Amino acid sequence: MKSPLVLRKASVEDVPQILSYITDLAIFEEAEHEVEATVESLTRTLGFSGEKAYAHVIMADYESAPAGMALYFSNYSTWKAAPGIYLEDLYVKPEFRSKGIGRALISYLARETRRIGGARLEWSVLDWNEKAIRVYEGVGAKKQDGWSVMRVAGEALTKLGDSAIDAVEKY
Repeated sequence: MKSPLVLRKASVEDVPQILSYITDLAIFEEAEHEVEATVESLTRTLGFSGEKAYAHVIMADYESAPAGMALYFSNYSTWKAAPGIYLEDLYVKPEFRSKGIGRALISYLARETRRIGGARLEWSVLDWNEKAIRVYEGVGAKKQDGWSVMRVAGEALTKLGDSAIDAVEKY
């Protein structure tokens, strides 16, 4: 019997749907006002316009209908001296939840992590999203107590970058 769930690599035609998922996730996280992504910027940064792909997307279709996605990129562990994968966004549309789609997407990324010789698959979860935390713990994920996410963005990023010395060769 054929599974109603199909996972596939995103194509340029999926970019509007990817943006919709990003926006839906931001609404759920009460941060819609922070979404600056556009179809054009996603097309460029996901590598669909011939430029470098900074991230990748796996789409989930359930009974041929768009159901969700996992957007991820490579990272690196100095302690393990090994690559890994960072899951930036995992989104499953509400009407498709509890069908194993989120687990299937995470499992796919675990297999991809192993394929590249990676040591770990990581992601962040809001501390108030207890349902997601239970799902993640159910697939074997462990909270990293004692660690906090640090971020420099916007004007602070510009200011910090402008203060950099030019002693390092540019890429």
